[in-house]
Amino acid sequence: MKTVKKLVLAAAVVPMVFASASALAFGGKGEHKGGHCQGGMDRGIMKQLDLTDAQKDQLKEMREANKAQMKEHYQANFEARKAERQAHHEKVQQLVLADNFDQAAANDLAKQMVEQQTERKVKMLEKQYQMLSVLTPEQKAKFVELSKERMDKCGEKRKHRS
Repeated sequence: MKTVKKLVLAAAVVPMVFASASALAFGGKGEHKGGHCQGGMDRGIMKQLDLTDAQKDQLKEMREANKAQMKEHYQANFEARKAERQAHHEKVQQLVLADNFDQAAANDLAKQMVEQQTERKVKMLEKQYQMLSVLTPEQKAKFVELSKERMDKCGEKRKHRS
């Protein structure tokens, strides 16, 4: 394949790769969001823990507060995030369309994406911790057992699909 064809192909493929990676870094939804094999908090498991009415109320309040907080944050920062996404997209375009590939700039961009993803993951884990802190030690043990069973089932499903 000639060099020109390789460059044209790279110019077409590389932006798509970076765009999908940046979409995930900025909170885009992956395939794992739709299934029950994603781990984390699952209302189906929570329903099996014999929660008291007080615990149910506490968890409901936490979910509602979290939802309101996220909605407020989304509305308050919409324009700023939009500008940030556009700036990020421009950086990606400059990187992949440049005459020479800048490894250092690509590393910086990738590190930035990982840091943002890490921040979101830590916030999510903190919220999970707060919700699970409502459970008694017995309920926590049962939660761990049910989660393990579900992950085992998911592992079997994945094995059969491949």
